[in-house]
Amino acid sequence: MKYFPKDKKALMMAALGRIPSDLAITNANIVNTFTGEIYKANVFIYDGFIAHVETEDFENINAKEIVDAKGSFLTPGFIDAHVHIESSMMIPRNFAKAVLPHGTTMVITDPHEIANVYGIRAVEYMNAQTKDLPMKMYIDIPSCVPSVPGLENSGASFVAEDIKTMLSLSNVIGLAEVMDFIGVMNADKRMMDILKVFEEDGRYIQGHAPGLIGRGLSSYRIGGPTTCHESRKSWEVKPKMRTGMYVDARSSSISKNINEIVKGLDGIKFYDRLTFCTDDREVDEIIENGHMNDVLREATRCGLDVITAIKSCTLNAAQAAKLENIGAIAPGYVADMLIIPSLEDLKPSHVFTDGKLVAKDGILLANIPSIDFDLEKDLSVNAPDFTVENFRLKAPKANKVKVNILEYGSLNLSSTVLSQLELPVKDGYVDISGDDSLQFAAIINRYGNGTYTVGIVKNFSKIDVAWGSTVSHDSHNISITYKNPEDALAVYNHFKQNGGGQALAENGQIIASLNLNVGGLMSNKPVDELSKEVKAMKKALKDCGVDLTNPLLRIVTLALPVIPDVKYSDMGLIDVIKQEFIPIFVED
Repeated sequence: MKYFPKDKKALMMAALGRIPSDLAITNANIVNTFTGEIYKANVFIYDGFIAHVETEDFENINAKEIVDAKGSFLTPGFIDAHVHIESSMMIPRNFAKAVLPHGTTMVITDPHEIANVYGIRAVEYMNAQTKDLPMKMYIDIPSCVPSVPGLENSGASFVAEDIKTMLSLSNVIGLAEVMDFIGVMNADKRMMDILKVFEEDGRYIQGHAPGLIGRGLSSYRIGGPTTCHESRKSWEVKPKMRTGMYVDARSSSISKNINEIVKGLDGIKFYDRLTFCTDDREVDEIIENGHMNDVLREATRCGLDVITAIKSCTLNAAQAAKLENIGAIAPGYVADMLIIPSLEDLKPSHVFTDGKLVAKDGILLANIPSIDFDLEKDLSVNAPDFTVENFRLKAPKANKVKVNILEYGSLNLSSTVLSQLELPVKDGYVDISGDDSLQFAAIINRYGNGTYTVGIVKNFSKIDVAWGSTVSHDSHNISITYKNPEDALAVYNHFKQNGGGQALAENGQIIASLNLNVGGLMSNKPVDELSKEVKAMKKALKDCGVDLTNPLLRIVTLALPVIPDVKYSDMGLIDVIKQEFIPIFVED
């Protein structure tokens, strides 16, 4: 996609100095994302586009407005190559308010999470939220709703015809992460039909290929995806870049992969296929630490040259999304720009989008009015009435049983393995009271299907109270971990009454909660108010024993059947690689 000025001839005349520019930024040190140079220049902007970059005649300033950069650096605006805005827990308009002062002028969002709750209506809602924003918020159409059909039930199911109907939405630029990499590798008809829609349309296709190398990677790449934000280990970088795939180095609230990605760049000469993304970053972390500027700080701490990092977060990200004239300070490019006093802290003093000053010294200047949407008033939890009995694991025989369980390697991993344990039976139910590393896990459909699974998880956390969430990637069914069924029931009933979020229960009573009224994923409360509530929930989790820097998203990994090796869903225990169900109890 190319951005076109309203009046190309006028832009050309402004470039020649024959008509005054709207804005001149003087005394700037330009960071050139084409050449890697930094040099002194004045930059002239006309009607939202860069008209001219002057490196010689510093006296002739023919512009209606002048901003003196005073020797600070001028860079393109930062681009988040892949984000789920829902994971910030802010609605998109509030998200824009939070990230713009940090220098993020464009995000490419995958509304996969809320699409699993409300279907096409959700994608239309997210697209409508972008109206008249002082930043570029683009939509990639979710490719996998649910993430793996037949292995979980969500609130919607997208096929190729559904994808086609959403192509006409105003801000759609691509197909979102194709998570069913097994289906693509094996040329599954549903996935091939969806990919074909975008191959014929010409817009780009985001990928999702954790640990994929060799022939599997080749098959997946031929299938169509051109990016991957799921590279977690250094050895994944070269194989993907060698295929021409863009590697999105990720720094989310749960997955910090940049250090490994930077290690994987060793020996690579060209970094054109490196981009950055947040994927899932929460509101309090954005407010306190920053957004893409914080990601770039992390990259430089890991040893990446700051100019390379900036190029990766601007020009590379734009090119990955097939956006032609954005991501550089050059004639004819969109005037999304940052004045940055220091390339060490990367805190912009001025943020411009389309040549207009929208934030200054960390304060948002642009007006982003609220808009009422009917979807925000809906109650997204439609689940049956349960009793304590629903949260017990009934044993098929007396005395002892062998159980297939889901086991985490550590508190910091979202990947899991299959283990087997022989456990005692008490009063006809599996008894885990003798092993502190075990908890029950319940995944309950919240869209009216009535399906649910109760199993056992090992090394999930040291928490003894019940912990539940309707933020549960990617189908966002209700996930609850617990020792006592009575506590699990309290969490479940809380969600039925309040519409979702997260909650803790002890002795049958709710002791902490975070209410997310929009689809059980987001809140339309003001940013600062929501941030305080999120921090309070995190503190409650830590006080209960979830010893993580950021505990909130630990539970969302429990029912994610695209992350190896095994996961739960509302339909059972899943072998992610084989895409098959595993029985809870081991047959003799």
